[in-house]
Amino acid sequence: MPLQSLTQEQPSPYMKNNHVNHLFELTFATLLISTSGVLGKYIDMPTEVTVWWRSALALIVLFIYCKYKKVNLKIYSKKDFLTFIISAFFMGGHWISYFYALKLSNVALGMLSLFTFPIIIALLEPLFVKVKFDPMHIVLGALVLLGLYILSPEFNLENTQVKGVLLGLLSAFCYAIRTLILKQQVSKYDGTALMLYQIVIVTIVLAPVMFLMDTSNIKTQYPFVILLAVITTAIGHTLFIKSLNYFKVSTASIISSTQPVFGILLAYIFLNEIPTLNTYIGGSLIIATVLIESFRSKKNAI
Repeated sequence: MPLQSLTQEQPSPYMKNNHVNHLFELTFATLLISTSGVLGKYIDMPTEVTVWWRSALALIVLFIYCKYKKVNLKIYSKKDFLTFIISAFFMGGHWISYFYALKLSNVALGMLSLFTFPIIIALLEPLFVKVKFDPMHIVLGALVLLGLYILSPEFNLENTQVKGVLLGLLSAFCYAIRTLILKQQVSKYDGTALMLYQIVIVTIVLAPVMFLMDTSNIKTQYPFVILLAVITTAIGHTLFIKSLNYFKVSTASIISSTQPVFGILLAYIFLNEIPTLNTYIGGSLIIATVLIESFRSKKNAI
């Protein structure tokens, strides 16, 4: 038997099963995160107050989990600490602009405009890591912009739906930057710890809103805020961050492109929101674009 055939081993069933498990975890994380659309639209509180409660409650859950699992919470350098602060600001910006987008438009428009972030990541990734820029991403970015144009009923800044789409786009940009920043840290820190660092910072920064805004509705909104904090944030976002250990940022983002589908379906079931024809056409163009990029990706896993 040739020596080469002995040295080139085939991937073991364990490795294949491991990859399938990581893929399942990422898809499950996508489903959990997609609940943010319905919950963000439904919760009747000022957006900043909702985000504070989301962060504070998720903080408690993740801290207990880290202590139970004995997750190392040590920050190794001042540079890393600064990175966590910057990424937390982008995450807070992502949450706040996204919830405003949901309030001003609907779950379909908010989620579909947010899901321009995989293409934004593909365009910006060469600035963060040593990967070659792909000119095809310009074409895909243009297709996404066309999809956003179709989503908007008319480009008038007085129109609340247009404002919703623009805020969704801002949310996508913040989410893309935050994800690219964290990608550089997943090899050194546990995903749960990374999420905990961020929500601690968001909770501290947004603390003043609890004294400046109306918080009285929390008495009736507790069940939904707890779901948002635990299911969407503590579990969903932590699983997504953990997936960056096994997938490229662009690949993980593209795989999660089913999130608008889940979100729109949940909005139809729980909020009776029926997408318009423009939403179907523009949304299909956006999702098709990220799927094209997924097929172009040669490596789904690291």
